[in-house]
Amino acid sequence: MATTELELTGMTCASCANRIERKLNKLDGVSASVNYATETARVDFPDSVSTADLIGAVEAAGYGASLPAAADQPPAPDAVDELRHRLVVSTLLSIPVIALAMVPPWQFTNWQWLSLTLAAPVVVWGGAQFHRAAWVNARHGATTMDTLVSVGTLAAFGWSVYALFWGDAGRPGMTHPFSFAVERAHDSSAIYLEAAVGVTTFLLAGRFIESRSKRSAGAALRALLDLGAKDVAVLRDAPDGQRHEERVGIETLVVGDVFVVRPGEKIATDGVVVDGASAVDAALLTGESVPVDVGPGAAVVGATANVGGRLVVRATRVGAETQLAQMARLVAEAQHGKAQVQRLADRISGVFVPVVIGLAVATLGFWLGLGEEPSAAFTAAVAVLIIACPCALGLATPTALMVGTGRGAQLGILLKGPEILEATRMVDVVVLDKTGTVTTGVMAVSLVQPVEGVSPDEVVRLAAAVEQASEHPIAAAIVRIEPERLAAVTEFVSTPGVGVRGIVEGAVVEVRRAEAATQGTTVDVLRDGTRIGSIVVTDEVKPTSGEAIAGLRRLGLRPVLLTGDNEAAARSVAADVGIGVDDVISGVLPAGKVAVVKRLQAEGNVVAMVGDGVNDAAALAQADLGIAMGTGSDVAIEASDLTLVRGDLRVAVDAIRLSRRTLGIIRGNLFWAFAYNVAGLPLAAAGLLNPMLAGGAMALSSVFVVLNSQRLRGFRSSVG
Repeated sequence: MATTELELTGMTCASCANRIERKLNKLDGVSASVNYATETARVDFPDSVSTADLIGAVEAAGYGASLPAAADQPPAPDAVDELRHRLVVSTLLSIPVIALAMVPPWQFTNWQWLSLTLAAPVVVWGGAQFHRAAWVNARHGATTMDTLVSVGTLAAFGWSVYALFWGDAGRPGMTHPFSFAVERAHDSSAIYLEAAVGVTTFLLAGRFIESRSKRSAGAALRALLDLGAKDVAVLRDAPDGQRHEERVGIETLVVGDVFVVRPGEKIATDGVVVDGASAVDAALLTGESVPVDVGPGAAVVGATANVGGRLVVRATRVGAETQLAQMARLVAEAQHGKAQVQRLADRISGVFVPVVIGLAVATLGFWLGLGEEPSAAFTAAVAVLIIACPCALGLATPTALMVGTGRGAQLGILLKGPEILEATRMVDVVVLDKTGTVTTGVMAVSLVQPVEGVSPDEVVRLAAAVEQASEHPIAAAIVRIEPERLAAVTEFVSTPGVGVRGIVEGAVVEVRRAEAATQGTTVDVLRDGTRIGSIVVTDEVKPTSGEAIAGLRRLGLRPVLLTGDNEAAARSVAADVGIGVDDVISGVLPAGKVAVVKRLQAEGNVVAMVGDGVNDAAALAQADLGIAMGTGSDVAIEASDLTLVRGDLRVAVDAIRLSRRTLGIIRGNLFWAFAYNVAGLPLAAAGLLNPMLAGGAMALSSVFVVLNSQRLRGFRSSVG
């Protein structure tokens, strides 16, 4: 079996993705998963099936497919930019059409012909994607909301053209009264251009918002790969027998190459230290808050940071075999495995759209059969289409989303798209990364334990004096509490994995790792070989984390602490914030975090993941709801569904509350959008609801949806 990824075009809703997936899976031996959000298909296929067969199957379903473009090929035109252009132009043209139709005093002589001139490009060009999608669906015997949008707008526009050219609407001096009379129409003087352009423009706005949120779906992988070093100083043998450094691109590295990593640089690839000693900060990849001391023979990972001395490393894995590349694959697989959430309007449209179209045709036939005038019969049929035309449906999701996301941005919450709202309603377990999420991610002294007869100040003063010559983060934490009265140190020596020593005020002072740690990293301080005390350095718990955990519990959620840090440190943090011992999972690598999320999901839980590091990216993508701390890495932010800009865990509580509230508003909007329209269908079919009244009802439902969405502006944060 081979695996490939196809880039798809032409999808307009989740039902399109399902249709492509079914078409691909009908091929012998093929297993396909189509991701509507990223507009890609991941396909496993046997040797008997070629990529051309796969592309042909997609095209046979009415959509486009291609293999991923090479890096040196120019990017395809941006669909979001095209949508923006259509939306802006359609909006500018629609405003005067709607204003003239709804405000009779503004209807000057021959105003209707200006309206036709402005409306034509909106309906034909602006709504082209709806008409195209409706045609593709019709060819395959299917209907979606695109079908109703296309049929409704074209019917309203077509009737208006008929009334202008062959009816009474085109005469000079004609006015268009906005009447709500319930009576059967018998003339052809009414035009409905405002309904045609209004529906088109509102639906374009909704499609633009959706497409803009989908555009960044693949950015997590790009951001993840960008973490690695771009070039590296490789040691090459020269003719004079000496080794010289040569700066080369990272892509030229091969297994066995020896390269140099200076303090502050990223390690270019996975390897083994052959010379030098330093501390390596691997927090982004492993979640370990304390940098690891390394020396000759120690394994190091690409993209981690050298925060100490000069290292010489021999490459053991390069390219796709590195841990960084493997994490990128984990993110990609998790994104493809995420369940597709179909919008409520799309699900209902499977029945609603064909019923409405059938009802409109039946209405036309019924009145013609009774001998009514063609104008009256056609007016009734058009009224059916217009009263059912989903203007409010098009507004239901994007208006609530715009207000909700706007309010969220004010509170430090970035919501990426409406598809994640369903997950927030069902979440029952919240998995929390430790470092940088529950804790600050910065090492600090938490406890000083002097021996009898020695003051805590003396222990700290001597330790800080000798540690001032070290670049290790533990040293920085100790020095920070004694910044102004540091004694001089001479004969400084640093031993990786052990500690430091030097002469301070004539005495030999040593600071070295203790044998065991209970709640953090413990170092012993010795003066002339005698231990005078210990200092415990920990990753500080954020002062608001305990309150945030309590808030999650009030929402009925179970918090779980998941970290790459050691068990003692993890349990200490959990105890501080109110998480039980049974809900602490420690010493977990990135792949293990994904496995934990999958296990919780397999147990029937709907899982939210809160994290901030690269090591959390794959788990954030795998979770039903990914929440990233905005103070963390770009990769975590891109892989998540929600981003907490303020870095305060309490905002996660607000994020879930706001998401649930927004979802509730959307559901209410959808219900009333259908209720207004469905209630008018019997009147329209009976010929008692002229299209103008139908347009008014449609406008009223739209106004209600907008006003209902504005309620989200009053959402109050639990953070002071």
